Amino acid sequence: MTKSKQLALVFLLIFLAAMSRLVIHPFNFTPIIAMSIFAGFYINKKYFVIVPLLAMFVGDFFIGFYDFKLMFPVYLSIAITFFIAHVMRSNKKWYAIFGVSITSSFVFFILTNLAVWYFSGWYSQNFIGLQECFVAAIPFFRNSLVGDLFYSFLFFGVYETVSILSISVSKKLNFKNQEI
Repeated sequence: MTKSKQLALVFLLIFLAAMSRLVIHPFNFTPIIAMSIFAGFYINKKYFVIVPLLAMFVGDFFIGFYDFKLMFPVYLSIAITFFIAHVMRSNKKWYAIFGVSITSSFVFFILTNLAVWYFSGWYSQNFIGLQECFVAAIPFFRNSLVGDLFYSFLFFGVYETVSILSISVSKKLNFKNQEI
């Protein structure tokens, strides 16, 4: 598969991930962190962190924006995820993808829940309130973790399958062209 086709497939998967936020889904079972992981592994320019952030912004445009103090940690975790994956991009083994997915889920969980605890006014500003916030977020974390793992392996699997099929078809076409 040519570089331009590879890049087109990467952007198509990112676009589909962004648009999937518009479909009804369990809380936090979304492909957004997985999209950022995938982009970090396959887009080799650091400044392309804008791609997953822009995809998130487009989704938020349709879904609706909310308090910036709570949105910022979400976008920050997407950027951090991209850079973690970008650093690991030379190691596209299943266990590296698994590790980046789990790490990214924890980054998202910690940053977003610290922001909810600090800015929302729902919890007291002490250690008890912080504990209550994180305990209340555990069901959302479970969905995030499962969703991040599921979608990461889905994106990488689809990409690699299409790449392999493309190479196989290309070899067959070249073989047939040589026979003529």
